[in-house]
Amino acid sequence: MSQQPSTDYQALAEQIRHWGAELGFQQVGFADTDLTLAEQHLHQWLDRGMHGSMTYMASHGVKRSRPAELVPGTLRIISVRMDYLPPDDDPRAALADPQRAFISRYALGRDYHKLMRNRLQKLANRIETAVGPFGYRAFVDSAPVLERALAEKAGLGWIGKHSNMVNRQAGSWFFLGELYTTLPLPTDRPEADHCGRCSACIDICPTQAIVAPYQVDARRCISYLTIELDGPIPEPLRPLMGNRIYGCDDCLMACPWNRFAKATKEADFHPRNGLDSATLCALFAWEEETFLKRLEGSPIRRIGHQRWLRNIAVALGNGETTAETLEALNSRRNDPSELVREHVQWALAQHLD
Repeated sequence: MSQQPSTDYQALAEQIRHWGAELGFQQVGFADTDLTLAEQHLHQWLDRGMHGSMTYMASHGVKRSRPAELVPGTLRIISVRMDYLPPDDDPRAALADPQRAFISRYALGRDYHKLMRNRLQKLANRIETAVGPFGYRAFVDSAPVLERALAEKAGLGWIGKHSNMVNRQAGSWFFLGELYTTLPLPTDRPEADHCGRCSACIDICPTQAIVAPYQVDARRCISYLTIELDGPIPEPLRPLMGNRIYGCDDCLMACPWNRFAKATKEADFHPRNGLDSATLCALFAWEEETFLKRLEGSPIRRIGHQRWLRNIAVALGNGETTAETLEALNSRRNDPSELVREHVQWALAQHLD
């Protein structure tokens, strides 16, 4: 897997940016494999137990922070980003209506993993056509990869105080993907941190999960509670979740840089099944067969029907006391799942107080 010795890697890098744009990526950058600082930050976070039950974050030793140990021969990482914010979308309107279900904007459409992996494969094919066979492996939020640290090194933005990527021209509403490569491409200059003294994301967090600038305690984060956590949601945190049933975008909505965010051009990322306007009661009525069918191709499917009902039960408990809400909750008082029953009982108790 050797390239032509006469390859002009500076010119190739610019060509890769051009191909990336043609494939729908809004930005392409290049990073080396040195993640020493990110590795230290990761280990400190893990040592404090802030990853909660996400044991996979501590797996694989140092492969997560040392790309060449994950994919031998890796010299550079091609980092890409793709916008996903739906057009004409108003996430605040969904949050403000207690009868509606709030779903993180990234999950309203089709699962991004397959789409972006396919595009990265096409990018690799174009590179291979130009320079001959080379070693590579594509990642999209998969395997032990520190994607934000790599994107920061590749000049795609900086990691904000909420631990998400921020870009001066595009805000934060975008996905990341990587191609680990054996190509000695020129690297980009990392973007400076432009958060300044702003604390909007810290101040807005419903559960105070951002315990310090650049430090998120996943155990308090609504995205973790609704997506990653298997068991019961801690009772003290339930009232703080509002109507958020899958993920939480509050820190992104609060970030001033997102006034520059662009709507996605990818039709696959547009809302499906009316998820951007669905009511809690309507979604709570979905049986498992409906859940699996309606959410085919959606990232939401991975949490399973029980956690879906668990999350909605909490949201119904936080909403207004209406006949429809009580009827919906009572319909699942005797659900086969102990997890669902416990959260339904909690929700009903909120309306009796």
